[in-house]
Amino acid sequence: MMLKRLTVLLSCLWLAAIFFVGISTQAHAATARIKDIVNIEGVRDNVLIGYGLVVGLNGTGDKLNNSPFTQQSLIAMLERLGVNVKGENLNTGNVAAVMVTSTMPPFQTQGSRIDVTVSTLGDAKNLQGGTLLVTPLMGADGEVYAVSQGPVAISGFSASGDAQTVTQNTPTRGRIVDGAIVEREIKFNLNDLAEVRLALKNPDFTTARRIAQAINGYSSAELAYASNDATVTLKRATDYPGTMVDLITDIEQLPVQPDQVARVVIDENSGTIVMGAEVRVSTVAIAQGSLTIKVSETPQVSQPNPFSENGETTVVPRSDITVNQGEDAKLAILESGVTLQDLVTGLNKLGVGPRDIITILQAIKAAGALQAEIDTM
Repeated sequence: MMLKRLTVLLSCLWLAAIFFVGISTQAHAATARIKDIVNIEGVRDNVLIGYGLVVGLNGTGDKLNNSPFTQQSLIAMLERLGVNVKGENLNTGNVAAVMVTSTMPPFQTQGSRIDVTVSTLGDAKNLQGGTLLVTPLMGADGEVYAVSQGPVAISGFSASGDAQTVTQNTPTRGRIVDGAIVEREIKFNLNDLAEVRLALKNPDFTTARRIAQAINGYSSAELAYASNDATVTLKRATDYPGTMVDLITDIEQLPVQPDQVARVVIDENSGTIVMGAEVRVSTVAIAQGSLTIKVSETPQVSQPNPFSENGETTVVPRSDITVNQGEDAKLAILESGVTLQDLVTGLNKLGVGPRDIITILQAIKAAGALQAEIDTM
């Protein structure tokens, strides 16, 4: 008897363990790490831009008569190299003026290499086989932070004949991997800060508070507080044994369940609709139908009998007109508080396409029955 009770108890414990493991797995699946939902103050990329010349093109460069900036840049470059071509008629098609852009990651040191993107500025047709000459890359403050040079690699091509032209991807844009060398560092010491701000990628008051609670619960101290829906302020305690980098490393792996505002995003150009899981609809009736008139012309040819002396061939018009006043349209009722799945299922049963769904959602919002925001792209 005791053995039987023990067996039943172990079975119950085993089932309970499976139940709690399932709950833990579901809860963990709905969470995200702090490092994935926030940006840290000062840890940011910096955009760079420059103007340069690509040489070595096989006749696919700028036409100097149509691109005076290319001609002026070419003359200025040759003069710096000791070649005087002022007043000469330059007629080369192997040079192209380009804009060079790059993004310098945070904490890059002198001598580090970064990728650059090269895009034509004039009427060049193709950058294949070209080489970018020395091009300084400047930041928003006008200072030079990197210098770029190297062969341009493109992912497209263009081929043309007398009657046809084939172009794949964009041959007027290319990349140079590790094509720029960092010459100036951006001075920023994260460890000198007594506090840093964590900027939420998707601002929300609930999410900001949960982040602060997760940090304070982990450290057993009031190190963080939500300043607003987009910012959480993190302070380093005086008795904390590590640096600010250590503190960020400790808290960025903490799991947090993000929250979000119910929102419907609509792209009318492509007919794309994205609806959040929290979208709710009050009781509303929906009917979808339209008046369609279809006119088709099938003219027939009338010919006289064979060997007939009189008569001529004529074309007799035949028109077929079909009018659909939406008799097949259905009326559906969505009950109060339906979820995203209920809304999509109900609209699909009506046979509604994406563009009609956009109109219906806007009408439901205008009626005050859609408990969500609508963002139109």
